[in-house]
Amino acid sequence: MNLPNKLTILRIVLTFVFMLFLFSRGLVFKIIALVVFSLASLTDFYDGYIARKRNLVTNFGKIMDPIADKLLVLGAFLAFVQLHIISAWMVVLIISREMIITGLRLFAMTKGKFLQAEKGGKHKTVSQMVAIFLILGYLIFKEIIIRYFNWTYNIEVWCRLGIVLTMLVTVTLTLISGISYLWNNRSLFND
Repeated sequence: MNLPNKLTILRIVLTFVFMLFLFSRGLVFKIIALVVFSLASLTDFYDGYIARKRNLVTNFGKIMDPIADKLLVLGAFLAFVQLHIISAWMVVLIISREMIITGLRLFAMTKGKFLQAEKGGKHKTVSQMVAIFLILGYLIFKEIIIRYFNWTYNIEVWCRLGIVLTMLVTVTLTLISGISYLWNNRSLFND
């Protein structure tokens, strides 16, 4: 197994480590969750970079890399639903888009075609990562304020409003990128 594939597997393992710390109580565990999520996100960048630079692209990597990405991101969003930070309907829309596009990519592979990510998909990914980092920042900020100061209703309202607005942008970009991807690859259904 080459280095990029090892990084992909590491990202899957780090997803579960991240979740373990995210659901643990206390400021230190929330900070560790943020660090672990950051490391997992870096493996996403480096596995692809190394695979392309060293010509180590494999079929395993083509299939497992997007699955590892989705496990990390969707795991975080599902955890935030469980923690009552974001609404379940938002995550259902994100998961639905990811399942449809992943299904389309697998369908294309059966026809001997490999569908590349599009610009809209990259914007979607950036918005999802920004949302996750923002929510992790909120959790750490809340732990600090509760520990050393006074967490008020007004602070909670403003933080939650920022999260909702960020998630609305994320869901919108996710849906737009999915619809665009389906439209741009509609020829697959005509064959």
